[in-house]
Amino acid sequence: MEPTITIENIVASTRLAEDFDLQKLMDAGLEGAEYNKTKFPGLVYRIENPKVVFLIFTSGKVVCAGARSTDKAHMALINLANELSSIGCKEIDPEPEIHVQNVVASADLNTNLNLNAILTAFGMENVEYEPEVFPGLVYKLEAPKVVVLVFRTGKLVITGGKCPEDCEEGLRIIKTQFEELGLLY
Repeated sequence: MEPTITIENIVASTRLAEDFDLQKLMDAGLEGAEYNKTKFPGLVYRIENPKVVFLIFTSGKVVCAGARSTDKAHMALINLANELSSIGCKEIDPEPEIHVQNVVASADLNTNLNLNAILTAFGMENVEYEPEVFPGLVYKLEAPKVVVLVFRTGKLVITGGKCPEDCEEGLRIIKTQFEELGLLY
């Protein structure tokens, strides 16, 4: 059975305005928003559809985390721009340039893995495995520039991609290399 990849989280960012007065945003009625500048320098605002969290900063920058697709991250940021405009924020960019910062995905190779054998096969270049510190093997790929966390259960976490295709290619490369080295049982 071919492993399938599941997008777990998309982190995207944009600049919606030149600046924000975060206390005014709180006072304007962003329901469910939290702002305590002694704990965190930004306003934290969670929404349910799509289920994401926004980090809104005085600089006008916004980070969106938790979306399960790039389309949902874009939609959430556009909806936030519209909502901020509707509560009286001036000069909100209605079509902000959105940048995907990180894609996190998971996959399952459906087999147990010998992480010490993988470490031996790949040597120390781009691979770290210190089971006393972290139970997974950390494999850094150059192209695409992603990090794959490999667990003995065959489960993988792929992070650092700029698009879902980066994670898919990381999975393909890992699976091919493991097969070529006889590491998949």
